[in-house]
Amino acid sequence: MTVSNDASDLKATTGAQGATGAKLSALFAGTMGPLIGLVLLCLALTLTTDTFLTVRNILNVLDQITVLGIMAIGMTLVILIGGIDLSVGSVLALASMVMGFVAHPDYLNLGLPAGIAAALFVAGLCGLVSGLLVTLTKLPPFIATLAMMSVARGLANMITDGSQIVGFSDWFTNLSIIRHFGFLSVTVGLMIVLAIIFAIFLNYRATGRSLYAIGGSAEVARLSGIPVKSLTNWVYAICGVLAGLAGIVLAARLDSVQPSSGLGYELDTIAAVVIGGASLSGGVGSIGGTTVGVLIIGVLRNGLNLLGVSPFIQQVVIGVVIALAVATDTWRRRAQ
Repeated sequence: MTVSNDASDLKATTGAQGATGAKLSALFAGTMGPLIGLVLLCLALTLTTDTFLTVRNILNVLDQITVLGIMAIGMTLVILIGGIDLSVGSVLALASMVMGFVAHPDYLNLGLPAGIAAALFVAGLCGLVSGLLVTLTKLPPFIATLAMMSVARGLANMITDGSQIVGFSDWFTNLSIIRHFGFLSVTVGLMIVLAIIFAIFLNYRATGRSLYAIGGSAEVARLSGIPVKSLTNWVYAICGVLAGLAGIVLAARLDSVQPSSGLGYELDTIAAVVIGGASLSGGVGSIGGTTVGVLIIGVLRNGLNLLGVSPFIQQVVIGVVIALAVATDTWRRRAQ
């Protein structure tokens, strides 16, 4: 009897460990290739530069990827359901301009908390409108978010007639400057917390798993009882809110807001998600992979700057990386 109980306990323990390992692997599903690429990139830059592998530079990389990292979390959700959002850069600009207009003493002067709340509301509304254009009017996500990109950018310019707003409270700018515990700013901590929350949501909540089902086949998901239209609307709204939050973080870093901010950010955001192993056809991807993709772009830009590479050449290099990532995704799907 004792031997039998011991065997049962051993089997239960082994099963629990296997389940835990499976859950951990799910959090970082499909990241092995991008992770190897990140390690090789860091190794190459360490060998070719004297300053890359220093504490100061690594902290600078983390600061530089914060805005992209927050936006990429929302884009991951959108791409998981088989969608795309080209408006995130413009929504970032609109949200930051709304915050500045509401909070700055030269305009409404209602204070930063009110400005931040207004910015997140407007950003979420933009995302929701994009979602409704997709679910109600049946517009392709590319067209719906392209239209929102133009509308949001125009509104951002209309708020102050194209002028930037400069100068915010010290406590606000300190969120991205002061390093707590010697290395962690509030803005970087915010990105990390959001990544953890959404990784848990996608892997341990039924709603999160439903997003994968929608990306695999929206019709099959609908027949299975998943509220496809409702979840699609929520996903685009959340993506909008995170783009607005990224705009607030950018404002804290720059101590200013301007309607031209966020230009081209949508491309970097999509690239980070795809480089991280997500499929543009939907149903494949993870927050862990996106995090690796964001780090690859951040490290690549930082390393090229340290090497003195021209910004124009940097654009070419980033474009080649994006093309290779999409090609890899295509080859992987054909092999499956």
